[in-house]
Amino acid sequence: MSTPHRVCCTLKHMRVIIDAVPLLIRSAGVKNYLYHWITHLRREAGAGTIRTFPALPALGALTHEGSVAGRARTVFGLGAFAAANHTPLPVLDWLAARADVFHASNLLRHPPRRPRLTTTVYDMTCRLLPELHSAANLRADESFAELLRRADGLIAISESTRDDTVRMMRVPAEKIAVVYPGIAEEFFSVAPAAIESVRRRYALSKPFVLSVGTVEPRKNLDTLLDAFAALPGALRDAFDLVHAGPLGWSSEKTAARLGAIRYLGYVPEPDIAPLTAAAAVFAYPSLYEGFGFPVAQAMAAGVPVITSNVSSLPEIAGDSALLIDPRSLNDLRGALARLLESPALRTELAARGRARARRFTWQACAAQSLRFFTTLSG
Repeated sequence: MSTPHRVCCTLKHMRVIIDAVPLLIRSAGVKNYLYHWITHLRREAGAGTIRTFPALPALGALTHEGSVAGRARTVFGLGAFAAANHTPLPVLDWLAARADVFHASNLLRHPPRRPRLTTTVYDMTCRLLPELHSAANLRADESFAELLRRADGLIAISESTRDDTVRMMRVPAEKIAVVYPGIAEEFFSVAPAAIESVRRRYALSKPFVLSVGTVEPRKNLDTLLDAFAALPGALRDAFDLVHAGPLGWSSEKTAARLGAIRYLGYVPEPDIAPLTAAAAVFAYPSLYEGFGFPVAQAMAAGVPVITSNVSSLPEIAGDSALLIDPRSLNDLRGALARLLESPALRTELAARGRARARRFTWQACAAQSLRFFTTLSG
């Protein structure tokens, strides 16, 4: 009998409520995590064990631009969330009265008092690099810090995130379980026809270097633009630089430069896997990541990766990517030239990356999370 099945049996009489409000609003990495995590937790333990606030019996298609629920559930859910956060009414005490564990999002300010309280720590970037964030993000982080201190247990999405949380928040290490997220299976098996279709749809006729993510300071897109522009002319003629992702905060200067490359803007979720698989090289010189979904996804899709030697990225990429100092133009330019000039190195890194990416599965994430809930409530 498998470990996940034993865990399911242990949780048979337990009720876990997960704060799923980020699924109802525009969101990127957190929504990606919650969507797949809840889906696989329910597969492992059953929907009766894993419930959500607001109640979402079924999740619609994943989109980062809007809600994954219908209009009525979205309006009702956001209303209940507003009442819980901004009125003295004990909304969650009522709704979670029979819950054993309540897993809060980083948006919640007044969690219920009876259940064991948990949350996921995605990163400590607001603490470590506050200059890269909007005032609204920093205010939200201050509120989330109070929840971290109150929580009975925390899930960190990498060893790096756990270590940063211990150091920055003075949370005891034994209170934090490291549970890696998974990679959606579609990244491992992209059909050639889907790749060709996405090439046609976005008019990608040349081989290209791909970057994915919201255009905001932490993603360090300006350094990538500079590094690509500094490549020899022959390489710039042979390859395009393509970026996919919506405009974020403090991006006016960077946005003005995007006309010099192939900027696709927001790309719908079904197109991300074939777009990634179509790339010759994936470049992600982020200044800080709690996990780095785009890097893991590119490895799964068999695309050679260049990424940063900071935060969680070396932990996730291992020896399956070229690691660079994200603040060094020369490092990034050199890595780009090295990969673009060497098909053999690209093939080698692609194979290593695909093998490493198999370590990160949503099934394993769900099973480990259920053990975490069981231990905490026991």
